[in-house]
Amino acid sequence: MRGQVLSVRLTAPPVEGAANRELVSLLARVLAVRPAAVAIAAGARSREKRVRVEGLDPEAVRARLGAALSVDRQTRHD
Repeated sequence: MRGQVLSVRLTAPPVEGAANRELVSLLARVLAVRPAAVAIAAGARSREKRVRVEGLDPEAVRARLGAALSVDRQTRHD
């Protein structure tokens, strides 16, 4: 994370919304919310997106992302 920007690398191709669906699914899983609670608010056809998460305030989103990222950093073996 860099400030308020989270960079995500997806494996789904940007065809027919596949990458957007993968992003929503990933964020829902990491944030422990229903996929229906995650929506792309802006940039659905762009590389840069703005995402809305219902039921969580921005601080809770940052905390959950931060926890997930710190776990990932500890377990990665690049």
